[in-house]
Amino acid sequence: MKLDYKEIGRRIAHRRKQLGLKQATVEEMADIGEKYLSCIERATSTPSTEVLMRLAIALDTTPDEFLVGTVRQQDEAWRDVAELLRPLSPDQLSLAQSFLTWLNEQPPK
Repeated sequence: MKLDYKEIGRRIAHRRKQLGLKQATVEEMADIGEKYLSCIERATSTPSTEVLMRLAIALDTTPDEFLVGTVRQQDEAWRDVAELLRPLSPDQLSLAQSFLTWLNEQPPK
């Protein structure tokens, strides 16, 4: 399978814009060099696997969104749950963990 770096760059740019982030902000979050993201988005530079992973983390997605253009629905569900948990206090997180442990012990229907 040959990777289309133009398309990968377009997908990265789309996700960044979807989140309302500037290139410089994402570069800082992903700990990559200044202007490197611009080069990746325009396909004038080929990102390493490590850089793709850092960008995926910074842009709160999975590398497959960039590589093949899809985010598995299961990943979306996990992301939605994570977003609900993010603002909780330590006590609330403990309660959520207890509930999830109980729920996991229930037989599937």
